[in-house]
Amino acid sequence: MAVHILGIRHHGPGSARNVKAFLETVRPDIVLVEGPPEADAMLQWVSNEGLKPPVALLCYQPDDPQRSVFYPFADFSPEWQAIVYARRQNIHVRFMDLPAGNQMLVEKEQKVVEQQQEPDTDQINSEGQSLEQLYKSPISYLADAASFADDEKWWEHTFEYRNNNDEVFDAVSEAMQALRESFPKKDKKLEQMREAYMRRTIRQAEKEMFHTIAVICGAWHAPALQWKSSQKDDNEILKGLPKVKTECTWIPWTFNRLSFRSGYGAGINSPGWYNHIWNHPHDDGTLWMAEVAQLFRKQQMDTSVAHIIEAVRLAGALASLRGLPKVGLEELNEATLSVLCNGESILLKLVHDELIVGHQIGEVPVEIPKPPLQLDIEKQQKKLRLPATADYKDYTLDLRKDTDLERSIFLHRLQLLDINWGRQQYTSGKGTFKEQWRLQWDPGYSVEIIERGNLGNTVAEAAANSVLNQAKEARELKVIGDLLEKTIPAELPGAIEALISQLNNLAAASADVIEMMEVVPGLITVARYGNVRKTDAELVISIINSIITRVCISLPNACIAIDEDASQKLLELFFKLNDGINLLQDMGIISMWQQTLLTIAANKNTSPVIGGYSTRLLHDARKLEGDQLMQYFSFAMSSATAPVIAAAWLEGFLKGSGTLLLLDQDLWQVIDNWVASLADEVFMQVLPLLRRTFANFTNPERRKLGEKARSGGGTGHQHTNISANFDAERAKQGLPVIMQLLGLTININDTNGN
Repeated sequence: MAVHILGIRHHGPGSARNVKAFLETVRPDIVLVEGPPEADAMLQWVSNEGLKPPVALLCYQPDDPQRSVFYPFADFSPEWQAIVYARRQNIHVRFMDLPAGNQMLVEKEQKVVEQQQEPDTDQINSEGQSLEQLYKSPISYLADAASFADDEKWWEHTFEYRNNNDEVFDAVSEAMQALRESFPKKDKKLEQMREAYMRRTIRQAEKEMFHTIAVICGAWHAPALQWKSSQKDDNEILKGLPKVKTECTWIPWTFNRLSFRSGYGAGINSPGWYNHIWNHPHDDGTLWMAEVAQLFRKQQMDTSVAHIIEAVRLAGALASLRGLPKVGLEELNEATLSVLCNGESILLKLVHDELIVGHQIGEVPVEIPKPPLQLDIEKQQKKLRLPATADYKDYTLDLRKDTDLERSIFLHRLQLLDINWGRQQYTSGKGTFKEQWRLQWDPGYSVEIIERGNLGNTVAEAAANSVLNQAKEARELKVIGDLLEKTIPAELPGAIEALISQLNNLAAASADVIEMMEVVPGLITVARYGNVRKTDAELVISIINSIITRVCISLPNACIAIDEDASQKLLELFFKLNDGINLLQDMGIISMWQQTLLTIAANKNTSPVIGGYSTRLLHDARKLEGDQLMQYFSFAMSSATAPVIAAAWLEGFLKGSGTLLLLDQDLWQVIDNWVASLADEVFMQVLPLLRRTFANFTNPERRKLGEKARSGGGTGHQHTNISANFDAERAKQGLPVIMQLLGLTININDTNGN
C-alpha cells in the first residue's frame, strides 16, 4: 500500500502537467483532492462534455446563501487534471478537505477573535523583528535565497515553467518541510482542522484497502499529511465539529475571477498567460508575441513580423542576463513595451486585459441541478439571445420591437432583484423608444440568484414579490415613487397596482410639501411616457392631480422664513416640478401652478431667491410681461431693498439662463442702475452672490454679457464719449477726396459738414 502526496500550486500549469504525468505513470486506484467533501456528488459531471472550464463549485448554506464559498477550476488547475484523469480511468475520486460548511463557521469565529485582539503593529520581538516580518510568507525566504525579489516569480521559474520535473514532488515536500521546521508558528485553528481532516480521509482510504493512493494538495500541506500523527490526536482536534447543511452546484467561472481569493485562498494575476503556458509549454515567446501582434492589428496598429522577431530576441536576452532558465511574462512584457508599444504603457494595458487576464467564461450543462429561479433566468437569456459573457457587451434596444421590449422588461426585472447584470446607459436623442444597456456577467450573481430564490421560481414572480416586500417597509412618498418608476418598465401589473394604492394613501396622509414635491416629477415621467410600454397613464394621473393640489395649497407658506440652504434645496425642487408640469401638458394643472407662482412672487416675505425664480417662471410662461414685469423687477431691485436681498432675488430670476438680459434692454438698465448705485463696501458684499449667479451661465452668454457691459449696454454712453473726442476740422480735409470718388461736389466752407 502506497500513499503519494503531491504538493502543488493551485492553478499552476506546471503543477498540473506534473500531476497528470505522475498519475499516468503511477496509475493509482483512488485520487484524493483538496476540496469540499459535500461536493463529491458533483464530481460525476466532470466527464460531461457540457462542463467546460473555467468553472467553479459553489457551496452555500440554503438558509443563508450569502454564506458561500467558490472552488474554481481551470484547464491548468492540478486538481482539475487529477479529477479528469480519475473520471476517464473510471477510478475513485474524492474531495478530502474540511467540509465547506464547517470552514465558514470557523472562519467567522476567527474573524470575531481577530477583531477583538488586533495586534500592535509597533510591537518588537526579542530579536528586533517586527510582527510584519514574522508574518512574512515562508516561501519568500526561498525566493530570497535564490536572489528573487518576488516569491511568485521564483515559484514560476522553479516549478511552473520547467518541462523536466523528475522527482519534483519530493523536492516540494522537502522544501515545505524545511520551512515549517525553520519558521515554526502557531497554526491557526482552521489550518489545523483542515490538515487533521485530510489525514482522516487518507486513513479512511487505507481502511478501504486501496493499494495506491494519490493525494493532491497545496504545497504547504504536503509535509503535514506525511506526518505520522495519531488518529486520536486528529479526532481531538476535530472533536465537536458541528453539522452544517450545505448544497453544491457547478457554475460558470471567468479568467478575471480566478484572480480573486476564494475557495483555496489562492488567486493568480495572469490566468490568460497560464492558459497559454498550459497549451504551449515549449513556447519560447514566439507564439505569445504573435498573439500580441494579432491583438494590435485588430486595433489598427501596424505590427510587422520584424517587430515580433525583435521582441522575442529582446525577451530572450533579458532572461539570459537575469540568469533565468526560460523567458517569463515579465521579460515578454518589457519586450512588448519597448518594441511593439514604443514605450507607451497604455498599450500594455490592452495586452493585460485581453491576453494576460483574458475574457474566457466557462460552460455548465443544463442538466445540472439548479434553483428554479436560475433555470428561468437561463431560459430567458437563451430565448432573448442575451448570452452571459465575461467581457461587457452593449445593446441598443428599440422598444417598438417585440424582442427588444421583452429584453428591456427582463433586464428591468433583474434590476428590481438587485442583480445588476445589465446597467442602463445614457441614450442620446429625445426619443423615448430607445434604451442603451451594457451587459457583463459576474459569477458572483449566482449567489444572488440563489438568495433571491425564496421570492419566486420565475423572474417575474420574484421581482413582483421583491417590490411588494420593499413597499411594505416603505414609509416615505419618495421611496414609493422611485420604486414605482423602476417597476413600470418591468411590467408587473399586480405590483404596480399595489404601489399606486400605497402611494395614494401616503399622499393623502402627508403634510410635508417638500416630500410631495420630490415625488411628483417621477410620477409625471411615468404618466407621460407610460404609453411607450402600453401602460395606462390614467392610473397615476389622478394621484398627480391630488398631490399637486396639496403642493399648491401648502407651498406659499413653505417659502417664508427659510434659510439659504433650505431656499437652494427648494429652488431645485421648483425647477424639477415646473419642468414636470410643462411636460404633462395638462392645462388645469398648469393654471393652478401658475396661480401659486403669482402668490409666491407677490408675497414680500417670500425667500428672495424663490421669489425671483417664481417671477422668472411666470415671465417664461408669458404671465408677467412688459410694465407688469418691470414693476416686480423694479420693486425687488429698488434702493429700499437691502442689497443682499436684491442680489438673491436676482440670482433666482436669472437661474438657468442670462439670455433675457441680452434681449431686454429695460431689465438690463434696471440692473445697471442698481449696481451703479451701490456703495463700494456694499458692492463688495454682494459681489460673491453676483459671481455665483453669472457663473451658472454658458460661456457664450457670459461673453456676450461682458461685451454688452463693456460697450455701455447700448445706452449711448459709448457714442457720447466718441463724440467728445471728435475733430471736425480734420474730418473736413477728407471730404473732397471722398466726394470726388463718389462723383459728387461739396461746399468745403459748409461748417456743419452737410
